[in-house]
Amino acid sequence: MADPGTAVIEEVSAPLRFRPMGPDVFGHDQPQELLAAIAEDGEPLLDLIDQHVVSMQAFRPETLLQLFRLAAKFESNPDRYCRHNTPLTGKILINAFYEPSTRTRLSFDSAWHRLGGDSINITDRSTTGIAKGESLEDVAHMFNNYGDCVVLRDSNPDAVYAMTATLRIPIINAGNGIDEHPTQAMADLYTIFKWRPSLALSEVSPEDRIRIGVIGLPSRMRTVRSLLRILSKFPQILEEVVVIHAAGVESESPLFDPGQLEELEASGVTIRCSSDLSAEIPELDVVYINAIAWVGDSYEVHGGGFCLTRDLPFKPEAIVLHPLARGPELSTCLDDTPHNWYFSQARGAVFLRMALLTCMVNRAERVMDVI
Repeated sequence: MADPGTAVIEEVSAPLRFRPMGPDVFGHDQPQELLAAIAEDGEPLLDLIDQHVVSMQAFRPETLLQLFRLAAKFESNPDRYCRHNTPLTGKILINAFYEPSTRTRLSFDSAWHRLGGDSINITDRSTTGIAKGESLEDVAHMFNNYGDCVVLRDSNPDAVYAMTATLRIPIINAGNGIDEHPTQAMADLYTIFKWRPSLALSEVSPEDRIRIGVIGLPSRMRTVRSLLRILSKFPQILEEVVVIHAAGVESESPLFDPGQLEELEASGVTIRCSSDLSAEIPELDVVYINAIAWVGDSYEVHGGGFCLTRDLPFKPEAIVLHPLARGPELSTCLDDTPHNWYFSQARGAVFLRMALLTCMVNRAERVMDVI
């Protein structure tokens, strides 16, 4: 009779290998249809050369569409544009993150390295001259000497604006308190266009327009604020945007900042507010949820009473987006359903940022067929 201990040893000593049980993400990891929907035109991308990326307000729809096309090109054939064509060789990225981050910091770092660049990472304000009272303007002067592009996350909404005063290299706002997170919004809309490429066509028929539900607080969440701003650039793709909020939230915080709703409606976007998630879900094509707002050195939770699960009456082709990290508002039971596009959203953000960084440091001509 075999020694049972021997069997255990043999089992433990067997090689441990990754065996994929299914697709790594639901969603189009090779967005060929989006490439076909957007005709290549390098001219709008010239807007991005040396441009600071601080707010979604600064971008033209034409520039965003071409940026999405370049991101789709990277995502469709990463070997061609990463391993065999490294346009950022010799360039240095300064990643300065003074607030917790997993996806944003690592995706910028990954994007830069995939294109052949090098990076400097700062993750603790106390290790910099700021802790000794150095001004942000002086820090920006130093950054001019050390790198070619800066990515900044700071809980102070004014920090990124202060640095632009003395920077001679472009800076990307990776989240400034509760204000904005423009590249997250770009990644969000890029995901929506991959899901339904017909929305990127020059003409969108009324029956193709989509209804988006945004679960969150526009006045307190930078991801929601920036998402609504980028959607306002493309009112022709929207039937309406439904802002879903907890009942009675207005007594604690206003849903919108002064002028925020008026700005969106002036763009041609129809905005409706609701506190009844169950009633809205069956009519939504895209469900976007977030519950966290960073304020100072801590965070607020808004809409924590909502929870998306597979038991909700989603449309069969509806997708769920979340900027992550998630909490109890997004159940893991949705992970293995076709509604899960939040992992595809995170994956696509790397390629979106690759496209943006390439343009900002004036290396797009190395990866485009037309420029």
